[in-house]
Amino acid sequence: MPKKKFDLIVFDWDGTLMDSTATIVKCIQAAAKDLGLPVPDNKTASHVIGLGLQDAMEAAIPGLDPKHYPAMVERYRYHYLADDQGLTLFDGVREMLSELAQDGYFLAVATGKSRVGLNRALDTVKLLSTFDATRCADETFSKPHPAMLQELTRELGQDMARTVMIGDTTHDLQMAINAGAAGIAVHYGAHPPHELQALDPLYAASSVPELHTWLNKNA
Repeated sequence: MPKKKFDLIVFDWDGTLMDSTATIVKCIQAAAKDLGLPVPDNKTASHVIGLGLQDAMEAAIPGLDPKHYPAMVERYRYHYLADDQGLTLFDGVREMLSELAQDGYFLAVATGKSRVGLNRALDTVKLLSTFDATRCADETFSKPHPAMLQELTRELGQDMARTVMIGDTTHDLQMAINAGAAGIAVHYGAHPPHELQALDPLYAASSVPELHTWLNKNA
């Protein structure tokens, strides 16, 4: 068996493991509509996915009086909590994570979700015990700041040079660059392939089975 290249595999959540991009976009737009604010188009709303919630709202509708953003966050949460129980993992995620864990990799999540939101999602899809560590945007700096990866490697006693970050957004790949970790893109989530490729990821997968196959052979 060839020597592993990585010891720690860190996944983004929304748009990478969970098929939630369209729901998040819809909820951002609904929040803006509720408050009579400019409604961001699909491209703008999807681009902010992966950021912490407050940062995401500020990026989705820039230039508002700051007093509007907490209300945007509140309305977004209202809509998302009404919809999130129907969200599912992408096909192949459960099998991929199970096999990677059996093969001895440390597994982690770095997400723009809140701690409450991630725990709720992990519980819904029965993955609470799958990951060795997780970091959320309300616990540290939001992506693309390197803090999430720095804290995960420190917590698990891992080397950043043997850590890979897998995500569907430029925020994920830029965080990996900022931290000194490898980055892998997935092309089935929030950001378009050409934007992800501009950050020169180690690999880009168009599906979870494709990602799983590459990790088996190359990680």
